[in-house]
Amino acid sequence: MAGLAALTALAGLTACAGSPDPEQARICRRTLPTLVPAGARVTVLREASGPQDRSIRIDFSQDRAGRSPLPRYAVCQFSGLSRTDLSGLTSDRGPVGGAALYLLKHYYLDTPDAAVAEPGAG
Repeated sequence: MAGLAALTALAGLTACAGSPDPEQARICRRTLPTLVPAGARVTVLREASGPQDRSIRIDFSQDRAGRSPLPRYAVCQFSGLSRTDLSGLTSDRGPVGGAALYLLKHYYLDTPDAAVAEPGAG
């Protein structure tokens, strides 16, 4: 009986460890509309810890009128400077880097437009 209780507790801790940080997930969701063509709708399917330390992966669908939903994903990397400092963004189409990442971080993510366009959590 004690072994079963320990196994249950361990499973609970593992589930918590795999959950992405809610603030990081919010920041990552706000990047998604910038990864799809204008007029496409984004639907978040799943949020999980990413492949590297301090990263989050979001699986989403890109929905456009008259077309089947297109499965997509994004991985947001956060720096060691701050848990909310976006240091990298990669999608199924490749990395977003240089000037585009800088502009995204400094002129979009904290705007009212980004808040309105943010797709809901999966």
